[in-house]
Amino acid sequence: MNSLAIVSLISLLGWLVLMIASWRSHQVSKSATIKMILIWIGIFLGVTLVMGLITS
Repeated sequence: MNSLAIVSLISLLGWLVLMIASWRSHQVSKSATIKMILIWIGIFLGVTLVMGLITS
């Protein structure tokens, strides 16, 4: 994984934190929040992997 992919992953994780904060502000249950977190982490890791493969 190159440095561009690592920076991309870190920035996407920052957006994930913002998404979680807004999701919880609507008082969604914890189990639904955990499911959403896992889905978004999978999406972010997949995007980072694809971008890492493209730029290699």
